[in-house]
Amino acid sequence: MASKIYNVGVIGYGLSAKVFHIPLVQVTPSFKLAAIVQRTPKPDDDASKDHPDAKIYHSADELIADPSLDVIAITTTPETHFNFTKAALEAGKHVMVEKPFVPTSQEAQQLSDISSKTGKLICVYQNRRWDSDFLTVRKLMNEGTLGRVVEFNTHFDRYKPSKPTNWKGTLGMDHAGGVVYDLGTHLIDQAYVLFGLPKTVTAIFSNQRDDGDAEPDSVTILLGYGASGPLVTAKAGVLCVETDQLRYWVRGSKGSFKKFHLDVQEDQLKAGLKPGDKNFGVEDASRSGNLVVLKDGKPQGSVFANIEPETYATIYAGFAKAIETGDASAVPVKATEARDVLKIIEAAKESAKSGKSISL
Repeated sequence: MASKIYNVGVIGYGLSAKVFHIPLVQVTPSFKLAAIVQRTPKPDDDASKDHPDAKIYHSADELIADPSLDVIAITTTPETHFNFTKAALEAGKHVMVEKPFVPTSQEAQQLSDISSKTGKLICVYQNRRWDSDFLTVRKLMNEGTLGRVVEFNTHFDRYKPSKPTNWKGTLGMDHAGGVVYDLGTHLIDQAYVLFGLPKTVTAIFSNQRDDGDAEPDSVTILLGYGASGPLVTAKAGVLCVETDQLRYWVRGSKGSFKKFHLDVQEDQLKAGLKPGDKNFGVEDASRSGNLVVLKDGKPQGSVFANIEPETYATIYAGFAKAIETGDASAVPVKATEARDVLKIIEAAKESAKSGKSISL
């Protein structure tokens, strides 16, 4: 008997929908792209022309009310996520939500409760859990190659002297906009996956552009895990003039691992490639990380390439499987996990404002 095909509706038709969601829906065997919300089509940006087999709606309410849809992917700006997710769950739909999930941990908990009540699942699109270099770091840690990790540095530094004109630069932290909800969400989520909730959060927010904007454009967040636990540094800066941007530097009792450059999947998706295409998710060997381990009591270095990529398709495949089986525990990124990440962000905001470390 053939598996059920689930009809997917996508709210929004910007970069997130076109690059990160629709291509992954299309490579998920049990998912079918059935509908898209695009409020204002343009001659050179028209969902009906790009996807002639999909229904085109001009409002989210219309799409959510469509009884033929099983799954809703929400790719709009963060301040809309709570209302759209709540409406979709109550309309009997499963929901994939772009990160940041919602502006507050309280809203995240409320949606988690509604999900439990309705029996409809939520998955948060924290795709960088499936960055190949992150999976490589995780493998090295799980296998004990680095020993007990004492410091974990994770960076999204770049040189971007101009302020973004979208929600990442204009929405404001109260509405889940800005760097701490954009890049910070990824950095903190990866640390959360590896180490769980920290004991303390200490943050410094700054405006490296010095453009007079009240909103920070750069963050440094320290996550403390107690006297014997690791110190995690999550950092995002916008005035980092480098040919090779640091991504990870992990130091342990038996070794260290240092990796430069970003995962390639985003650029490949922007170029029109999809998971399953040749070399999708595969970094050039020249971008491999550097592993140093103790041998006969002395540090010995070697080049250490990324493991075989699982790709961002894994998050959609996992969500499809969870829906098919009805197993909420199988959702790849749970609403409660996104809630915990938001708790860390809220503590970072409080720390940056007060100048004090915040205990969780």
